[in-house]
Amino acid sequence: MDIKTVGIVGAGQMGNGIAHVMSLSGYDVMLNDVSKDAVQAGLAVIDRNLERQVSREKITADEKAMAMARISPVLALPDLGQCDLVIEAATERETVKQAIFEDLVPHLKPNTILTSNTSSISITRLASRTDRPEKFMGFHFMNPVPVMKLVELIRGIATDAETFEACKAVVDKLGKTAATAEDFPAFIVNRILMPMINEAVYTLYEGVGSVSSIDSSLKLGANHPMGPLELADFIGLDTCLAIMNVLHDGLADTKYRPCPLLTKYVEAGWLGRKTQRGFYDYRGEVPVPTR
Repeated sequence: MDIKTVGIVGAGQMGNGIAHVMSLSGYDVMLNDVSKDAVQAGLAVIDRNLERQVSREKITADEKAMAMARISPVLALPDLGQCDLVIEAATERETVKQAIFEDLVPHLKPNTILTSNTSSISITRLASRTDRPEKFMGFHFMNPVPVMKLVELIRGIATDAETFEACKAVVDKLGKTAATAEDFPAFIVNRILMPMINEAVYTLYEGVGSVSSIDSSLKLGANHPMGPLELADFIGLDTCLAIMNVLHDGLADTKYRPCPLLTKYVEAGWLGRKTQRGFYDYRGEVPVPTR
């Protein structure tokens, strides 16, 4: 299948990043969100990030202009129905994703491929709520999308070979690398990454180390570019907790039990960078540990 038009549901951190790389690679993009303000905010982020690439001479000003011209803001979900490929990039809650697919499916072309950018939720289960489980798969980009080279491609139990190959061709055209993952909770990256972050939170919770000592230890002792608590703030503590709950529920193993301190931060609304407070307080000029 020759994919030319890509619909993206969600203009937030992941959705606007996906729209950015898709449009830059020559795809016509329809960007949707729940409000005009949300879509405009997403477009503003794309514009800034493309301009940063121009200033660093990664792309030309003409390439930026053409990329922005390929993105169309869309407020009505049914308007994405004529796209060749739809990527759902809404919040990491299964009920939200299911509601989006139920609203979208009646308007899709028969050959439209439907995908989810979910970082942990069962592709088979999401696909089963649609009319095209054979044309449904996981299309998981890493954050930040314009920078990160990996895309996890996850087949559900019914995903056919043609759908997989079409999505693999898109990844290749983006200049990214595809990793094929089986449909088990959190797939590959988050199956490994999130328990490490959760263990770092336990290390803080149990008083083994402070926020700064834990992050410094992993950066300097394991050569990680970002400490695990700093990374958790970047990802969003609510997202980290959601993925740990998917692992815990899906694999029924106590080693995936979310740390109570992670739950407490989420209950407080301290979700990391996006709320200005998490394991660090970002309201000043320099981030300050909150514990």
